[in-house]
Amino acid sequence: MQVVTIGLDLAKHWFQAHGVDAAGAAILRKRLKRSEVLAFFGGIEPCLVGMEACASSHHWAREIARFGHTVRLMPPAYVKPYVKRGKNDAADAEAICEAVTRCEAVTRPNMRFVAIKTPEQQGTLMLHRARRLLVRQRTMTACAIRSHLAEFGFITGQGIGRVEPLLERLGEEEAGRLPDEVRDILAQRDILAQLASELTTLGERIAQIEARIDALHRANPVSRLMATIPGIGPITATAIAATVADASAFRSGRDFAAWLGLTPRQNSSGGKDKLGSITKRGDTCLRHLLFIGARNVIRYPKARAVAGAAWIDALVARRSKTLAAVALANKMARIAWAMMTSGEVYRSAREAAA
Repeated sequence: MQVVTIGLDLAKHWFQAHGVDAAGAAILRKRLKRSEVLAFFGGIEPCLVGMEACASSHHWAREIARFGHTVRLMPPAYVKPYVKRGKNDAADAEAICEAVTRCEAVTRPNMRFVAIKTPEQQGTLMLHRARRLLVRQRTMTACAIRSHLAEFGFITGQGIGRVEPLLERLGEEEAGRLPDEVRDILAQRDILAQLASELTTLGERIAQIEARIDALHRANPVSRLMATIPGIGPITATAIAATVADASAFRSGRDFAAWLGLTPRQNSSGGKDKLGSITKRGDTCLRHLLFIGARNVIRYPKARAVAGAAWIDALVARRSKTLAAVALANKMARIAWAMMTSGEVYRSAREAAA
């Protein structure tokens, strides 16, 4: 009998496949080595293949789709209800097969699958993840320098730009306040010089990555379109363009904002609506970038005027600036979805009212 649907449980070395026929009967249970996966799918008739959207799933989806198979990626949370009992590779593969079969059926037309990313999109996201890691390391190094020197009376405000002037203050007249053994270490530039050098190196690496992101931004029409929104620059624009492979997968801008975790958490029952803080689900990096951009819009009058100063000012008058920034980030996400689906350029509040 012909296999019409296969659930594939991904791993690093061993993969588990579970296949069913048109009647839903299990006719395939096979454990595959990593080197055997492509040969296996290349030797069978094209069918529906379901996988969880996890590490390396986009790579395998692209490779398996080359043989004519229809590949669907599903969030792991949507697969979990179909696990019967226990936790093993065979049970997971069977649950994936059952989930993709039911979700493809006419009974679940509103089911959302994860769009398969291209190698270019994943490469752009890798740049963003690398930049975020280096920024964290730079912040840690700067905080280490500030805290170490604060123990000997050398203090400064927060911010990367204030660390270098702090190091310049360590002259002979300042070093006289330090114990002899500490002064010797500073004179030899033994420990402090290593931290300062690391801070400079991290800054240079971040600048190199940002230059590459800027080049990708100029070459991507979707990214350039996103950058017309106040509060969204090349970094956020390229992150949106690379993360959202298919904006039409979301029914509305609210669905897109909810996917990013920018909507209130609901605990409603009995006709009573109870809303809490935002859910913080979805892509943490993209949500953080939108929040930072929204906070900058609120901070600077020129950007606030383009985004709609009346609405923002009224919101800030009722709520704190942090809550206002979250609300504005939600609005920015909705605008981004509308622009990606329609292709229209952003219009300021004055242009929209005219």
